[in-house]
Amino acid sequence: MTFDSNAINDVLTVAKRLDQKGILNAIEGNISVRKGDLVYITPSGKNKAYLTEDMISVIDMDGRLLKGFKASSEYKLHLHAYKLRADIGGMVHAHPTYLTAYALLNKPVETKAYPEMMVVYGSIQVAAYGRPGTDDIYRDVGRILKNENVLLLANHGAMAVGETVFDAMNALEAAESSARILTVASTLGKVKELSDEECQALLLQHEERMGR
Repeated sequence: MTFDSNAINDVLTVAKRLDQKGILNAIEGNISVRKGDLVYITPSGKNKAYLTEDMISVIDMDGRLLKGFKASSEYKLHLHAYKLRADIGGMVHAHPTYLTAYALLNKPVETKAYPEMMVVYGSIQVAAYGRPGTDDIYRDVGRILKNENVLLLANHGAMAVGETVFDAMNALEAAESSARILTVASTLGKVKELSDEECQALLLQHEERMGR
């Protein structure tokens, strides 16, 4: 069987960047790329900054290991996402500080004060708690993932998907930045919200720019 070296390199590149950005810690978080019926995913319990090509797990859509180290314990979450939407080619699951804080509160990330956050995400919603590493972790994910690319996993962390793993990486980085800004602003005082009319105008302007 032939494996895709570009997919392996993409996983390594994203793993190292997210480690450098502090979005992944030494043993938590996982990254994957889908190519056809194969998924290339980070291995279980390994520091993402020191992964090598031979460590990357390759599994089929049933979760069978075909190459590399034992796959991340959250591989079922990744497979579920790929089976839900054919347009997903990459996924990142991590426990970034601010998004995970919202997840622990079971609180969506939303605002009426920060236009960039509003037009890109609207609201980052929370999927109901499911025990990590089990089928239960993804039982409520589809409700949100069918329309959104970023979501929170209650009492756990966050995940992002995209056409490529780089799209997923960018989405998670931007979401963490928004969550950080909203958290810091709330500690400084009462946030000045925009009017409902202005919020609607911003969203309409964004839709027009996107050609919707």
